[in-house]
Amino acid sequence: MRWLRLYLVSGLVMLPIDAVWLTLTAEPIYRTHLGHLLREGFALGPAIAFYLLYLVGILVLAQLPAADWKGAMWRGAVFGLCAYGTYDLTNQATLRDWPTIVTVIDLVWGTVLTASVAALGYRLGTGRGG
Repeated sequence: MRWLRLYLVSGLVMLPIDAVWLTLTAEPIYRTHLGHLLREGFALGPAIAFYLLYLVGILVLAQLPAADWKGAMWRGAVFGLCAYGTYDLTNQATLRDWPTIVTVIDLVWGTVLTASVAALGYRLGTGRGG
């Protein structure tokens, strides 16, 4: 049951942080640089699938192998950098007009978000804040 608690707590941590990022910061950046590729609104199904899958990655690769919240944080940072890097660098390699600034911003955001969620989820989900 430890893994389920970590998963749920991490989801409750991640969703509001990412929602604020997406609406206040990322949306204007994406609209400016990728407006010709964006749809109005977003597709709910793939968004839900992303969060469910991404939280599994945080749990398995960052939180469960960690001895403390600091270990979860650095593992989360590495996972976030690799995951967001996979997406953005693939886009930059394959899409004609993918802007480098979007890649850089996403790499930083993915690293910070995932490290934060892994650490906070670990601390709150395990009760081991120390």
